[in-house]
Amino acid sequence: MSGHNKWSTIKHKKGKADAIRGKMFTKLIKEITVAAKMGGGDPGGNPRLRKAISDARSNSMPADNITRAVKKGTGELEGVNYEEITYEAYGPGGTAILIDVLTDNRNRAITDVRTTVNKKGGKIGEVGSVAYLFSTVGQITVPAAKTSEDELMLVALDAGASDVEKDEDVFNVTTEFGDLWAVREKLEAAGVTVADSKVVKTASLTIELSGKDAETMMTLVDAIDELDDVQNVWSNFDIDEATLKALEGV
Repeated sequence: MSGHNKWSTIKHKKGKADAIRGKMFTKLIKEITVAAKMGGGDPGGNPRLRKAISDARSNSMPADNITRAVKKGTGELEGVNYEEITYEAYGPGGTAILIDVLTDNRNRAITDVRTTVNKKGGKIGEVGSVAYLFSTVGQITVPAAKTSEDELMLVALDAGASDVEKDEDVFNVTTEFGDLWAVREKLEAAGVTVADSKVVKTASLTIELSGKDAETMMTLVDAIDELDDVQNVWSNFDIDEATLKALEGV
């Protein structure tokens, strides 16, 4: 499992459910609004909006909240004008970090990100300093208990996927960025159970951290993710199992 996914799992185990849900709602509303603004309010013709609405429903967001967010994006209701920005940073051990932001105040966003990164043991990088290490791809999650790797591989490659990898109790099916929804629909049509699908940024290499560096990295990424303007945090770190178990017990 990648360091980012390990951190996400631990974060949800340790965090308070209500606080996590409130933060998730804020992120989803922003994403729905921006998706509707960029691609229109019809989810049938706007894959990004369709995904955002699907995520909102999966997280039990009320339908009225979803509708208002879409209308704010299309201009039917007055709303906030969000700007998409990606910041780059370095973590312990030379690890790379990408920070996706949706903000209505660029100055506030960079100040918050820079202050948090510096305070928690990282360093802000220049534009292009680490982004070249990451690729934007589609990722479809399939429960491992529902299929075998060989069966899924045949169906997934036929559907247009580029790779299938086992990650503990799930398979991650990788697609080209623009093919995510089409591949998901083909998998479901073939009877494959899909748990989730999303756009992710994957690193071309990973750096394993242990001990203090691993703890610092987890704290750093968690602090960045808690910022109001931050939508996603991506990194190329991995951590050893001993440190992972210790952090899970905190």
